[in-house]
Amino acid sequence: MRETIRDRERLEHINAAINRIIRYTSDKSYEDLVADDMMYYAVVKNIEIIGEAANMLTQQFQQLHPETPWKMVKGMRNYIVHEYFQIDDIVVWDVIKNNLPELLEQVTRYLSETNWEEWEQQ
Repeated sequence: MRETIRDRERLEHINAAINRIIRYTSDKSYEDLVADDMMYYAVVKNIEIIGEAANMLTQQFQQLHPETPWKMVKGMRNYIVHEYFQIDDIVVWDVIKNNLPELLEQVTRYLSETNWEEWEQQ
């Protein structure tokens, strides 16, 4: 059972994973990413963490924040886990450059704007 009391923790996991990816890939190119196995798999693992944490958010929280494409976030985790042998590097790079900045902004806003004491009592 998913508990509202854990939603903040899950958002913090998403926030931390995105920040790690940004730290790993700042000032890097697509070519740098695919040439460095350690960086590549660190990024992929953190995308997996983001999707797993999103999957563990309560449906209630997800429904209150429909501007975030939760289904796509969770779907990316499933893609990485189940298609690990044929992950498209271009898709990973696109997620890094085009999806994670907006997701980070949204998650940061949810963490700061949510009345967590009230939310966790639900």
